[in-house]
Parts: sequence; C-alpha cells; structure tokens
Amino acid sequence: MTNKTKLLTTTTFAMLLLGNASHARAETAAKASPAADAAHADIAKTLGFVPQFFQKFPEGILPGAWDEMKSLQLNPNTALPGRTKELIGLSVAAQIPCRYCIVAHTEFAKLNGASDAEIGEAVAMAAITRHWSTFLNGIQTDETKFRGEIAKIVANVKQVSAAKPAAAKPIAVVDGQTALAEITQSLGFAPDFLKRFPDVARAGAWRQMRDVQLNPATAIAGKNKELMGLAVASQVPCRFCIIAHTEFAKLNGATDAEIGEAIAMASLTRDLSTLLNGMQVDEAQFRKDIERLVKGATAAAKAKGAEKKAQAHTASR
Repeated sequence: MTNKTKLLTTTTFAMLLLGNASHARAETAAKASPAADAAHADIAKTLGFVPQFFQKFPEGILPGAWDEMKSLQLNPNTALPGRTKELIGLSVAAQIPCRYCIVAHTEFAKLNGASDAEIGEAVAMAAITRHWSTFLNGIQTDETKFRGEIAKIVANVKQVSAAKPAAAKPIAVVDGQTALAEITQSLGFAPDFLKRFPDVARAGAWRQMRDVQLNPATAIAGKNKELMGLAVASQVPCRFCIIAHTEFAKLNGATDAEIGEAIAMASLTRDLSTLLNGMQVDEAQFRKDIERLVKGATAAAKAKGAEKKAQAHTASR
C-alpha cells in the first residue's frame, strides 16, 4: 500500500467515525425522552432546582431513579423516619465507600436531626458488619450451624428478658479467654465463630460488638442499629450477616415493612453511588448542590413553622 493510499484510507476511516458520531448525536437528540423532561421538571418543583448530578444521569434511568428516591428516601410517610433512612444510607455509603453518598447522607441525616454521636455509630455499625462478614466468610462458616446458633441467641435473650434475673457480676475483658467468659455470660453460650476468632484478638473484636451493637445505652436504638447492619450486609452481600441482623432486628421490634425499607435504602444507595461514580460527577459541584439542598430545606421548614405558628395564633384569637 502506497503512502497516498494509506492517507486516503486513514482519512476515510476518520470521516466514517465522525459521520457515525454525528449521526449518533442527531439520533440521541431526536429521541429526547419526554419522561426525562418530566422528571427534570418534577425535581425542580420538589427541590427548587435540578442538581448537577441529576443532569448527568442517563435519560433512560433518570425517571425511575428519581421516582424511587422521591417515594422512599424523601418520603416522610414511610415505615422508617427520615433520620433512620439517612443513617442507613450513610452506613452503606461508608463501606462501599462512596464519597458522594457519604457527604449527602451525612448532611441529610443532620437535616433530619441526627447528632454527631448517631452519625458516628452508623459508621461504626457499618465497620462492625464488614468486620464479621469478612471473618464469617473467610472461615467458611457452616450456614446451617450458624442459623441454629443465631436462633439459640434469640431464644436465650427472650428467656432472660422474661425472667429478669439479677445483674451478673462484671467480667474484666483483658484477653481472649476472659472475652469468651463474658460472651458466654452475655449470650448464654459462646457461638462457634467467636470461639474460632484468633485468641490474641478476640477481646478487642468482642468489645467492639459489645460496646456498640449490643449496648442498649448508645445514641441509636438497638432496632435501628440492626437495620443498619442488615442494610450493609444485604449489599456486601453476606448471607450470614443478613441472617443475624434480620433476626436481631425482629428481636428488637422491627416490622417486615421496616426491614424491607432498610434493604431498599441499601439498594438505592448502591444504585445512586454507581451512577454518581460512573458518570464522574464533579465532586466540588456535588458538594455545592448538597449544601444548596440543605439550605433550601431548612428555609422551607422555618417558613412552614412560622406559618403554623401564625395560624395557631389566629385560631386562638
């Protein structure tokens, strides 16, 4: 092939590429989605503006993604309150990890009244769940035996709650053996996975679980901590942790609706995280949009409160 032929071939190929690209752009423009336009309009109506990240989402997925977010995460009339849903989202985001979702769920949790202690515990529950998921899977835990041990723990807790025995003598947990002693005292027996944890590290691992997940005196209620653990476990995914956190959530009073919403919040967080990262959303602009959303919601809440106060004053006259 001569140099002239090579040049013609290269030029022709480039023209074909450019022609195909132009055709694709024209085809995309011609297929502009009315559903996406409607979603953008509803987003602007609901939030006061259309954040940059929604503008980056593919038109095909935007309507469904927005509808799911609006009807679950932003809906004040679901089984779970807004603060719990945002803390669940934060738990999931923290261990993906997704910087976008961590920023958003942290700010939205605060907007819903979450304290720094609650935010810290939500992240801690994510860490604890990933910790035990790693170990349970790594040691190739027998699922049937594990299910039996979780059922035994639940039965023991119910029995102890009904009997209301005197407080047990505290055990100073300083090593693996004293940890096993306290585990047996607390749960009624030492589950196999805790006995198989390395003796040199068992004390610290147990204390993390004891002082956060099993502690009734923390900032977040036991039910919500278990729902956070379940949400994290569902998208790891870890069958063992799903089994345990589901049963422990029920033990703490969680309904099927609350369990379903916790899992749905996990799936929504992973869904949006994938879109945000895959579309390479500008992080600085994302943070500005989240700040604007929070300011707008705060202002709207203040205005609504003032309106209610004025109405109450008028009614009392």
